Amino acid sequence: MPKAISEADVEENVLAILESMGYKIIRGDNEDCLPGGSSALRADYKDVVLVDRLTDSLRKINPSAPIDALDQAIKQVLRSESQKLIANNESFHKMLVDGIDIPVQTLEGETYKKIWLFDFEDPENNEFLAVNQFTVVENNIERRPDVILFVNGIPLLVIELKNLADENATIWTAYDQLQTYKEQLPSLFKYNEILVISDGIEARAGTLTSERERFAQWKTIDGGAPRKGLTEIEVLIRGMCNKQRFLDIVRNFIVFEKDKSVSKKLAAYHQYWAVNKALESTIKARKGNKKAGIVWHTQGSGKSLTMVFYTGKLVRELDNPTVVVLTDRNDLDDQLFGTFSRCQDIIRQEPQQANSRKELQDLLKVSSGGIVFTTIQKFLPEEDNREKYPVLSERDNIVVIADEAHRSQYGFAAKILNKDDKTLITYGYAKYLRDALPNASFIGFTGTPIEKADRSTPAVFGKYVDTYDIEQAVNDGATVRIYYESRLAKLELKPEERPKIDSEFEEVTEGEEVEGKEKLKSKWARVEKVAGAPMRIKRIAKDIVDHFEKRTSVLEGKGMIVCMSRRICVELYNEIVELRPEWKNSDDEKGAIKVVMTGSASDPKEWQEHIRNKIRRKRIGDNFKDPKHELRLIIVRDMFLTGYDAPSLHTMYLDKPMKGHTLMQAIARVNRVYPGKEGGLIVDYMGVGAELKKALMDYTASGGKGKPAFDQEKAVMMMVEKYEVVKDMFHGFNYRKFFELKPSERISFIPQAMEHILKEPGKKERYAREVTALLKAFSLAVPHDRAMKIKEEVGLFQAIKSAIAKTTETGKESQEEKFDSAIKQILSKAVISDRIIDIFEAAGIQKPELSILSDGFLAEVKDMPQKNLAFEALKKLLNDEIRFMSKRNLVQAKSFMEMLDKTIKKYTNRNVEAAQVIEELIELAKKVRAEKNRAKEQNMSEDELAFYDALEVNDSAVKILGDETLRKIAVELTQMIRNSVTIDWTQRESVQAAIRLNVKKILRKYGYPPDKEKKATETVLRQAELVAKNWVSG
Repeated sequence: MPKAISEADVEENVLAILESMGYKIIRGDNEDCLPGGSSALRADYKDVVLVDRLTDSLRKINPSAPIDALDQAIKQVLRSESQKLIANNESFHKMLVDGIDIPVQTLEGETYKKIWLFDFEDPENNEFLAVNQFTVVENNIERRPDVILFVNGIPLLVIELKNLADENATIWTAYDQLQTYKEQLPSLFKYNEILVISDGIEARAGTLTSERERFAQWKTIDGGAPRKGLTEIEVLIRGMCNKQRFLDIVRNFIVFEKDKSVSKKLAAYHQYWAVNKALESTIKARKGNKKAGIVWHTQGSGKSLTMVFYTGKLVRELDNPTVVVLTDRNDLDDQLFGTFSRCQDIIRQEPQQANSRKELQDLLKVSSGGIVFTTIQKFLPEEDNREKYPVLSERDNIVVIADEAHRSQYGFAAKILNKDDKTLITYGYAKYLRDALPNASFIGFTGTPIEKADRSTPAVFGKYVDTYDIEQAVNDGATVRIYYESRLAKLELKPEERPKIDSEFEEVTEGEEVEGKEKLKSKWARVEKVAGAPMRIKRIAKDIVDHFEKRTSVLEGKGMIVCMSRRICVELYNEIVELRPEWKNSDDEKGAIKVVMTGSASDPKEWQEHIRNKIRRKRIGDNFKDPKHELRLIIVRDMFLTGYDAPSLHTMYLDKPMKGHTLMQAIARVNRVYPGKEGGLIVDYMGVGAELKKALMDYTASGGKGKPAFDQEKAVMMMVEKYEVVKDMFHGFNYRKFFELKPSERISFIPQAMEHILKEPGKKERYAREVTALLKAFSLAVPHDRAMKIKEEVGLFQAIKSAIAKTTETGKESQEEKFDSAIKQILSKAVISDRIIDIFEAAGIQKPELSILSDGFLAEVKDMPQKNLAFEALKKLLNDEIRFMSKRNLVQAKSFMEMLDKTIKKYTNRNVEAAQVIEELIELAKKVRAEKNRAKEQNMSEDELAFYDALEVNDSAVKILGDETLRKIAVELTQMIRNSVTIDWTQRESVQAAIRLNVKKILRKYGYPPDKEKKATETVLRQAELVAKNWVSG
């Protein structure tokens, strides 16, 4: 049945949008524009940079530069110095952003001339070009990305499109295709800045290293409210590809973050607009009241990276100011400093950390420049004079960035303290900051809103510049939802065994233990004593172990336990490792559980093994972030509760009284995006539910939308709904019979269940989607009783889905399978083996070792009772065989693949029954099998046969030459190419040109039809690349 919309229609729509924005459009399949054509864009299909256009643009942008310097710059652009794509990509990005320094000779001697690839100041001084179906050939692989955007001849953005009318072609199949292109065409993607995937409606953008979860929408064209009636792809193109904005994004909003590996990160739309608003506000504040405003971006939405982008652009636009980054805790200072340190290229300098007041003073003595990290406590004056802090600098090119700019210490108000019979006047830190830096501008970043009653924070920083709340973040996929589960009832504690948290006690805030406020010492001690009672700790330990084991039996990931005191942390650890001694290990690098806390030699002896210095604590934090590391549970009091990112952390066990900002920040540890993670879970043992409701009221009152946490019952309801949907798909088939069978019989039941799904058109894809949705909901609900009740059934659905995927896919992991890899096999090993299901073995068919296409094997497949399953299995086997053939014989493999596709299409459209199509596939299988003997039958080598096929031997004009002549051409071509190729011949244009010329000579020598010569030459060269790999390696 013809589709109303084709992929070509989607492509044309994209090109029309780009043309309306001033891009020049060139059709990549226009013969005049192909290599050798009258208006050729390039000399060869291997060329990805349009060198003539780059040369013209460089001359226009750098009018005073010598021609020789421009040529050297172009050579640097074209050169690749690493075997790693991301290294070459980063090297090119630096050239693009910072220009290229080329040595030139002058009368005064050698100097350096800066060559710019782009004119960032005047976008119209650059050439913006969009080319569709741009053929690229590399290592004998030919690919055609749908649309490429070139700026000054350099391919910066690749768009891969799918047809929205095809339910099997989604943006994620486009994503998969780009991952393949990256591997096959590294020369093209060396220059790539942005990748875009779309089906004509939905659209996402990411970078070379972006996982699926990090491909994001661009939701606004101009920073305002989203426009109604526009598709996502139009908003993305008009929003990101506007000429001025595109150059701004490339220059200021892409960062290579270096940790254990290099991650290339692209700013999300909310980060881009927030930074530009904040920069504009800062420029105004310097000339005015010095209040640059507050950026409120909810926790987990990339606030730290937003601060990096802001600082990078600030340094460039404000002529190298001094930036002071303030936090109110040492561990927060370390974490944020670490983020900036990993992004030094974009901030163009190495940040410094002031560990003392003296260091801070020294670092601020410079006349300009510098990024200084410190804690706000460094601005507290000496104790004998709390009325004024000495001036550190009167410069006005200082910008103070305050992280979490809502805490109570940012204030001006005076307080009177009586100490040692003396009356002292002390002020909020805001006053001391102004004393020290009277002409600096101040901007605040926060992950939680400013409370209405808080007047001091706006007094320091001004009004909101930009907001990005929970609802926006979850809808955009920047964070995941948080779910809440109270476990108080599960502990079955008597009233006197439960900690009583009243309004007075709520004054105890983060980081305050017995050393806190004097009037609260006894209150704190009473609550801590009840919370840390041995029987209560024992019950909590058992419940956590049971809960966490059930949860991680389904979902890979980590858990964090938060206790109200260090004593409880240690004692809870002891109880847990008594239950699970194998989790314990005294080596920091080993063990499944650790306590992370500070302390000193004066602390009790039994605490000492858990007290580590800053370096060791950081190492444990890094191990916990690593999803592959065996460390799965950490116990903390207040470490890692703010500013710490561990995306695989999905469960927080909360046994500490918390409220307001502190509570909101703590629970946000579980909202980070991670593959297979549909949501985070807060398990409450202290009874903070009321505080969560209050936090929501405060949040809403401040203008925020979205709930901080949802009741887990909502996840359970979603799970039950999806369970019913999947169950209904087995209507008329008793899948529960599986559980009645003996373990040895269960494996043979799977093909019957698969056949039930496969017999209905389109049901296979729908089943995959619905089971994935069920698995996601199930992962949120575990270990709720209703989830555990249906666990084995869900596991069976998962096993059937996995078996269908392995039988019908062509070796490439789908996005659903990637999600499922995060969800463990739910069905227990006692129910079904965890090894990969071989569908032929399950159907009682033994695959022969030598050839899967033997007559006996094909006959057994033909007689399988599950005809639809037999079709899917044969299709996959043939696909794999033809793919293998394509490594030796390009033309024949292409011919077989076309035959296979034609047969598949007949079945998909239900033009033929399964039994008939199986007959056709078996016939094709026999032809594929016969192909293996064809070279021997024709008295040729496999390589000679491959070149013989490259000559279009079935064309009537070519057939006139006669078979003997064509065989002679093939033998001569093989010999010539074998003698000509070297290891690096595909990189040497002179060698390629010589081979091309010799191919043409041989063809003409034997009278090959002139009008067929060009195509045959290109096919022979592509075949040469294929077989030459074997020759050189041999």
